[in-house]
Amino acid sequence: MTDPTTPLSRRAMLTAALVGGSAAAATLAGAPAVSASPGNGGKPFTLTVLGTTDLHNNVFNWDYFKNTPYADTAGNKIGIAQAATLIKAMRAERGAANTLTIDAGDTIQGTPLAYYFAKVNPVSATVKHPMALAMNAVGYDAVGLGNHEFNYGIPLLRTWESQLDFPLLGANVHDAVTGRRAFSPYVLKRVKTDNGWVTVGLVGLVTPGCALWDRDNVQGKLDFNGIVEEAKVVIPQLKAAGADVVIVTSHSGATPGSSYGDALPFPENASTQLAEEVPGIDAILVGHAHLEIPERFVTNKASGRQVLLTEPLKWGMRVSVMDLELVKEKGQWTVTSAHSHLLDAKTVDADPAVVRAVQAGHEATVKYVNEVIGTCTAPLSTATACWEDSAAIDAINYVQASTIKAELANGPAAALPVLSIAAAFSRAVDVKAGPLTIRDVAGLYIFDNTLLSIKVTGAQVKDYLEWSAQYFKPVSGTTARAADVTNAVTATAPGGTPDYNYDVVYGLDAPLTYEIDLAKPVGERITGLSYGGEALRMDQEFALAINNYRQSGGGNFPAVKTAPVLSNSQQEIRQRIIDYVVANGTLDVAVFSQDNWRLTVNGAALTVTP
Repeated sequence: MTDPTTPLSRRAMLTAALVGGSAAAATLAGAPAVSASPGNGGKPFTLTVLGTTDLHNNVFNWDYFKNTPYADTAGNKIGIAQAATLIKAMRAERGAANTLTIDAGDTIQGTPLAYYFAKVNPVSATVKHPMALAMNAVGYDAVGLGNHEFNYGIPLLRTWESQLDFPLLGANVHDAVTGRRAFSPYVLKRVKTDNGWVTVGLVGLVTPGCALWDRDNVQGKLDFNGIVEEAKVVIPQLKAAGADVVIVTSHSGATPGSSYGDALPFPENASTQLAEEVPGIDAILVGHAHLEIPERFVTNKASGRQVLLTEPLKWGMRVSVMDLELVKEKGQWTVTSAHSHLLDAKTVDADPAVVRAVQAGHEATVKYVNEVIGTCTAPLSTATACWEDSAAIDAINYVQASTIKAELANGPAAALPVLSIAAAFSRAVDVKAGPLTIRDVAGLYIFDNTLLSIKVTGAQVKDYLEWSAQYFKPVSGTTARAADVTNAVTATAPGGTPDYNYDVVYGLDAPLTYEIDLAKPVGERITGLSYGGEALRMDQEFALAINNYRQSGGGNFPAVKTAPVLSNSQQEIRQRIIDYVVANGTLDVAVFSQDNWRLTVNGAALTVTP
C-alpha cells in the first residue's frame, strides 16, 4: 500500500491520505483544482509545493518517553520518515520536476534524539545531525528557521546548517553587530515547463519571539525583525531578482496574538497579517502554532488578490500539498488559482531511505534514554496536574529550588528563602514507582529549558499567581468537568491558554499555600496566600527558581523580565533532575511532595472530573 509500483496504486494510497482542501479529490484524480484561464493561447502549468513544519526532530514513529511506537487517541503517526513516503508519492504523481518541497521550521529540538545529538554525542564535522540525514534523504529544496532552532545555541545550529544539502532560510534574522542578514533570506528555484522556465522564490521568516525565548543564546549576536516589516523589504527584492511565484515559509501562527504581550514591538503570530499587508505573495506555509489548516485564503489589502495559507499540524503527522495554476501571457507568468490540501501520515509506512539514514542514531538514543539512574518511591502523574496539586510538579519544583539554594549558598542572596515555579507541559506524564531511567526524567520535563533565579517580593508573587490563574474559566458550581475549568481564552491566548502557561508556585524553605477561587474575577482569585503558615507579607523578598522561557517573557508573566537575576548557570532543568537522581539514588516523594494549593468556588472546594 505504501510502496506503490503503479500510478493506480499510488493514487489510491494518496486518496486514502486526503485531509480537507476544496478540490483535493479532483486534484488526485488528475484534474486541476480550478480550471485555468490561459487566454491568448497560453499554456497552463501546475506547480506543486509540498510542505512540512514543526517536525521537532521526530524522525521515527516512536515515543522515546514510553519506549513504544507513538500513539494518540486520533491514531496519528509521527516522524519525517512517515511524511517522506507521502512526499515521494506526490512527486511521482505530479512529476518530480514540477514539485518543490519545503519546511517551515522548528526542526532540531523536541525529542531525546535531538538532545542526544546536541549534548551526549554532539554533531560535528564527523557526527551528522539526524535531521540533516533525514531531510537530505527526502530531498528538500529549502527549510525555514523556527524559534526552537536556537535552543542549543548558534554553533550547533550552524553545524546543522552546514550539513544540509539545501538552504536554511531566515530573512528577518540579522547580525546584531553588522546589521546584515545572518541567514539566506530566500532561494530561487527554476522549474522547466512546456512554455519556458518558471522562477519560484522561496522565502523564510521566523517569529521574532526568538529574541525573548532564547535571549541567552542570541543577545548581542542576532536581532529579529518583525515578519511583516521584513517582508515589505524582502518580497520586492525577490521580485527584482526574477521570481515569478513567491512562496513563504512563515514560522508564525495564522491566528493573531502574542504569548509575550507587548514585550516586543513585533507580534508573535503574524502569518495572516503578512498575507494581508504585503503584496506579491502567492502562498504561505504556516508553522509554529501546531494547527491543522488544510486550506485558507486571505485577501491582500493592496492587490486584492487571495493568498493561500496552509499548515500541516506538527511532527510529520501531515503534509501540505499546494497546487498553483500558472499561465504565461506576454512573457509573464501569472498564478490564476491556488489550492491546497493535507495528507495524513498515519495511512502509510515509513520511507526506507529515511529509516536507513537515521537508524543508528535512533538506536543509540533508545539505549541512552533507557539507562537506569535511580529509583522513584511512588508514581508521578500529570493527568490531573492542571487542576489539582501534583507530586510530579512538586518534584520539578523541589529539584529546581534545591539547585538554586545551593547556587546561592555562598553569595549575598544566600539568606533569601527560595520559591520555584513549574507547569504541566503534558498531561501524559506517567512515571512508575521503581527503577528510574533517563527516559522517565526526560518525560517528566520534556523541554530543554535552562534554570536561573530572580529576586521577587511577596507582592510580585501574588501578581504572578493572579496572572497564572487566568488559565481557569469562571465556575459557579462545586463540581465541573476539566474542559469547563481549564484553558480559558484570554487576550494573549485567543485559542485558549495552553497548559504550559499555568504555573504552580512552590516553597522550599517553608510551604507557600494558596487557593484559587474561580467564582471571583480574574485578578482577584488568589485567597489565603500564606508562607510558612502566616499571611504572605507583600514586602518579603524571595529567590525564585524559574526557567529561561518564562523569565525571558514567555507567557508574559508580570515582573519576571525586569526582576534582578541572582544566578544563571544556563544548565538544563532536565539535566539537573537527572543529576539529582544520580547523586541521591532516589526520587523520594516523601521529601518533596506538598499539598499547597487547591481550586475553590466561593471558598468551597471544587471537584474537577476528567
